[in-house]
Amino acid sequence: VQLVESGGGLVQPGGSLRLSCVVSGLTFSSYVMTWYRQAPGKERELVAGISSAGDRTNYADSVKGRSTISRDNAKNTVYLQMNNLLPEDTAVYYCHARETNNGFWGQGTQVTVSS
Repeated sequence: VQLVESGGGLVQPGGSLRLSCVVSGLTFSSYVMTWYRQAPGKERELVAGISSAGDRTNYADSVKGRSTISRDNAKNTVYLQMNNLLPEDTAVYYCHARETNNGFWGQGTQVTVSS
C-alpha cells in the first residue's frame, strides 16, 4: 500500500494550494480518506475527511470555509484545496486511508505559509 502526497510548498499568506494524495495497493473506493496536519511542536490534527463515496465531508473549524476536500475514485486520488492560507496553516500535511480494520498513512508534504 502506498499513499503519496504532493502539492505542498511555500506560499504567501492569502495564497492557495491544492494537495493531492495518490493511493495504490488497496481498493480506494472502499476507504474513508482524511487529511491531517502536524505543525512543529504540536500534535497531529484532523483537517478534513471525505466518505468512501465522496458524498459526505467534514472539516476542522480552523479550515472550514477555506478548504475543500474531494476525491476521484477513478484516479485513486484525494485532494485538498486550501484557499486564503494563513501562517498558522504551516505544517506537514498527511493523507490517511481508513477502512473498518485498516489504516494507512502517507509520508506527508510540507506546507509553509510565509511572506
